[in-house]
Amino acid sequence: MSLLENAMKRVVRLMPDKASDMLMDANRVVGLPLPRRDGGLKVTGSARFSAEVGMEGLAYAALVYSRIARGRIASLETAAAEAAPGVVLVMTHRNAPPMAPPPVMMADDAGAAASGLPVMQDDSIHWNGEPVALVLAETQEQADHAAALLRVEYEASHAEVDFAAARAKAHEPSSVLGEPARIEIGKPEKALAEAEVSVDLTFHTPRYNHCAIEPHALTVAWQDGSLLVHDASQMLHLTRSTLARVFKLAEEKVRVLSPFVGGAFGNKSVWNHQILAAAAAKLAGRPVRMTLSREGVFRATGGRTLTEQRVALGAGRDGRLTALIHTGIAGVTSHNDCPEPFTFPTRHLYAADNILLQQQVTELDMVANTFMRAPGESIGTFALECALDELAEKLEIDPIELRRRLEPKKDPTSGLPFSERNLVEAYRAGAERFGWDRRDPRPRARREGEWWVGMGVATGTYPYYRMAGGSASIQLLADGRAIVRMGSHEMGMGTATAQAQHAAERLGLPVEQVTFEYGDTDMPSGTMAGGSSQTASIIAAVTAASEVLVKELLKLAGNDSALGGLKPRDVEMRDAGLGHREDGTRFESFVSILRRAGRDELLVQAAAPQPMEGTKHSMHSYAAQFCEVRVNAVTGELRVSRFLGSFDTGRIINPRMAMSQFRGGIIMGLGLAMSEETLFDERMGRIMNPSLAEYHVPVHLDVPEIDAIWTDIPDPHSPMGVRGIGEIGITGVGAAVANAVYNATGIRVRDLPITLDKLL
Repeated sequence: MSLLENAMKRVVRLMPDKASDMLMDANRVVGLPLPRRDGGLKVTGSARFSAEVGMEGLAYAALVYSRIARGRIASLETAAAEAAPGVVLVMTHRNAPPMAPPPVMMADDAGAAASGLPVMQDDSIHWNGEPVALVLAETQEQADHAAALLRVEYEASHAEVDFAAARAKAHEPSSVLGEPARIEIGKPEKALAEAEVSVDLTFHTPRYNHCAIEPHALTVAWQDGSLLVHDASQMLHLTRSTLARVFKLAEEKVRVLSPFVGGAFGNKSVWNHQILAAAAAKLAGRPVRMTLSREGVFRATGGRTLTEQRVALGAGRDGRLTALIHTGIAGVTSHNDCPEPFTFPTRHLYAADNILLQQQVTELDMVANTFMRAPGESIGTFALECALDELAEKLEIDPIELRRRLEPKKDPTSGLPFSERNLVEAYRAGAERFGWDRRDPRPRARREGEWWVGMGVATGTYPYYRMAGGSASIQLLADGRAIVRMGSHEMGMGTATAQAQHAAERLGLPVEQVTFEYGDTDMPSGTMAGGSSQTASIIAAVTAASEVLVKELLKLAGNDSALGGLKPRDVEMRDAGLGHREDGTRFESFVSILRRAGRDELLVQAAAPQPMEGTKHSMHSYAAQFCEVRVNAVTGELRVSRFLGSFDTGRIINPRMAMSQFRGGIIMGLGLAMSEETLFDERMGRIMNPSLAEYHVPVHLDVPEIDAIWTDIPDPHSPMGVRGIGEIGITGVGAAVANAVYNATGIRVRDLPITLDKLL
């Protein structure tokens, strides 16, 4: 971090806090468990996804993937494919149009690409699975058949695909998502050596893939020199700027639409397939549909990377941490910027006298790894919380009591005050509801028939983010309805419903009279749907637009209104109109204001203020995760029989959809803990299980009834008191399962997933 950046942070911290949102406790609409507005469209098949957009003259694309991890294409025979029935085009590096390297997300403000490698511009190969050819045909079946006729020979060169061998080249990255790769406070190794009680442990987590129910797909066309893209995206405007950079277009020449996305979890950014589909459409002069097969998703798009982590804890007999060490290595590529931030939870969770946190990376020749639900926190909490459970056992202190003793008064590494932190209360409420007092701390103390039964607990955490750059518009119509627009995303979490609730509360309208429109780059600029940031980012932008709306309404009302002479600070929007905050007689409805002004509508737009709140306070969501497991004493079969998440995540906009988000995160955490693993051939660099038949996501029989509760305490420094809930559910789950397994069986599993062979 530069001296200027440090100086700016100090200046911001000295600035007074912005007043809390005046609607922090409003509950006329916010807080109601309304059903999602898009539910009917989805269950009737009326919701149109990106692979369902019809266009005249549509051609279908299929990709051919490399079979080596590094090298070059030695020969390429395309004649048979070109002669196949229905083929429109075979595109390779020989005839692909010139394209600039795509800008990489996190490394470039305009970037949404997971990799910065040029796309199909020469004969070089960078990973096993890199697309080397595209076939375009009249039908998908014809394209797939022709793709199988291509003959590609390779000249392989040495590839770094063995993580164990590559560890010797591990080094600290320049930063980890903008944060330092190393933090050292005091003398942690010395304190560890001198500690009364200590643990020093190593954990391994594998590669994971997102496995969204909707594979990556897009429909793309060139129209009069402009590019129209219907994509499954979680970063609309960044996709636009990325494609504009690749094809050397002005951004206004690219339009991206994505009204419905069937899950993303961090993976639906820009990969080679979007760029290749647009290039093929340009060459062929026809619209193109590209739908990746499930194998294509695994081979051409990346997932969570593998890690090796060390967690060492030193403590006094009273449980106070004298040493807290969390270090490790993650596999990355040389062409992306995504070091898995597994030390992030350790930076903020527990008080310790001496701290060492260090992340290293080692470059591998593989598809670029990328963000996956709670990147870092999901696997970092596994290592940290398992180690804490082992320390609690050595200290003979209840695991929840130990965490209570380690509760910090301020952020342990930044020194910032917490904005709002109610983790201890989440543990108290969760323990009571789950029946933690019935847990026997002795391993193998409870058996029911063939099944060992155990309970475990772990902390989950995820930081608060609000992305910069968002804008929103509000269109107030003469009949009193309002349409709010922002280029945001709906990936199944209920954006349109929750934001209609917030806007209705903000504008003082019945929720039935408010529509939230999204999913189009022709709308005001939306921020990415990532980092559990979208809800707060949208609310901030809509709040800014509502403030402009009030000013414009007062101008239209004029002095002939009961509102005459009032300033924006004097009024509030309520009861479908504008009124004095204290004098109920000074009021005029929106319909009346617009009618008297002779207006059919009033349209305003504004940008959200910069997200300064995160520079002044340590802002995080928290979870106390409780798990009960059963392990078969004969077969080693592992079953989760009960699970409870107790959350502290700020204000909840819609409890029905919040429950869905919490449960979804927990289910994904159960897969992380027990069954999911992307198998990688460390000889050829090939993904060996690229299908849902072999990559085992949880199914109904793997998932028990999941309970979730939350504090619903607003964060005083965030828009409307909200913090993100999309990722908090997965954090801590892996450790809660592993700790419950130990309580049931006496076996510590420090390498995920926890499969039955590790329990026999």
